[in-house]
Amino acid sequence: MHDQALAPADFEFIEDILLKYGDDNSVLNLAELDGYFTALVSGPAPVDVAIWFPAIWGGQIPAWESKDELGQFIDLCTRHLNSIALQLASDAEGFQARFEQTEHQDQPLTLAEEWCFGYIRGAAISEWPPLPSEQAAQLEAISWCAEQDNFELPADLDVPAHQQHVARIEPAARALHAYWLSQRG
Repeated sequence: MHDQALAPADFEFIEDILLKYGDDNSVLNLAELDGYFTALVSGPAPVDVAIWFPAIWGGQIPAWESKDELGQFIDLCTRHLNSIALQLASDAEGFQARFEQTEHQDQPLTLAEEWCFGYIRGAAISEWPPLPSEQAAQLEAISWCAEQDNFELPADLDVPAHQQHVARIEPAARALHAYWLSQRG
């Protein structure tokens, strides 16, 4: 049961909990959580739940409504984290980040900023040491996007350039996972 991918209702529950208990210091949506977990499973060493779980909330554990709610949230998060780890380990080319989708000037637009912000948060929690130049450039492709503040998209947004940046993120995440995997020996 714990190896099953999450259903849409599971993701909805996670999103509701993030919104219910989150604040400016916490992970606030599924895209950010997905990026966070991707970095956690991609880093130099496993990160214990006792470290990654409080970090979701900016270090401040919420006052949970019930133990069942807490248990369900941790179970679903752990399943999603394991699902990402399995995907990257068994079929990295099939890995797809949970980017947000929107429309800009009546055209579909992929937003990766929140996912990238979560990824950078996960790399920090994992205490990644300095990277060789090739891997540092891959991390830079992700962190560049995390630094973009696109809460309100500018009317003059260069959509093709934006999408080119977004297109670099998944390959960079795959490459960073492969690099750390090779270092774990």
